[in-house]
Amino acid sequence: MSVELNHTIVHCRDNRESADFLAHILDLPTGTEWGPFIPVVLANGVTLDFATVPAGSITVQHYAFLISEAEFDAAFERITAQGITYYADPHQKHPGEINHNDGGRGVYFPDPSGHGMELITRPYGGWS
Repeated sequence: MSVELNHTIVHCRDNRESADFLAHILDLPTGTEWGPFIPVVLANGVTLDFATVPAGSITVQHYAFLISEAEFDAAFERITAQGITYYADPHQKHPGEINHNDGGRGVYFPDPSGHGMELITRPYGGWS
């Protein structure tokens, strides 16, 4: 059997707010609440299970999503329409810009709990 990531838990201030936020940006459905989790299932079957925890216990994480050019256009339109601050880089030195690394496009933006979200159209370093 090959090894695959099945799911990960994303700690957040409000599981519904964070799950709905990401699902909206990526044009995905928000799953049905299961115990303390609200899932967002990605195309490759990986589930992000959003769980509400006290704000002081959240360690900011980074989540990168590989999407098509058309999906990037649509997601970027939703980001700008909502007035979400975005950056071309993870260190937030290039606000209001996207990057063109490895011949693709990429953008970084925070989710409601401060996690660093990234959308890219090409894997970095030429990996596929």
